[in-house]
Amino acid sequence: MMGNGYGMGFGGIFMWLFWILVIVGVVWLIKTIVGGDSYQDKSGQSALEILKNRYARGEIDQQEFEQKRKDLED
Repeated sequence: MMGNGYGMGFGGIFMWLFWILVIVGVVWLIKTIVGGDSYQDKSGQSALEILKNRYARGEIDQQEFEQKRKDLED
């Protein structure tokens, strides 16, 4: 006989908690690797660096540059 059956219930709870923690950890790891906190394009530039490059190339004027810079810093 296998006993009164109480041992499986307690161990089962820990097994569920273990797998939930594993799944949460994997999701967190993927999110950290794939999506960083700040925007970066494929070349690794931040949004502010891209804005500065656009201004330097003459794609946007000073007024538009200043407004977008303020928006990014807020």
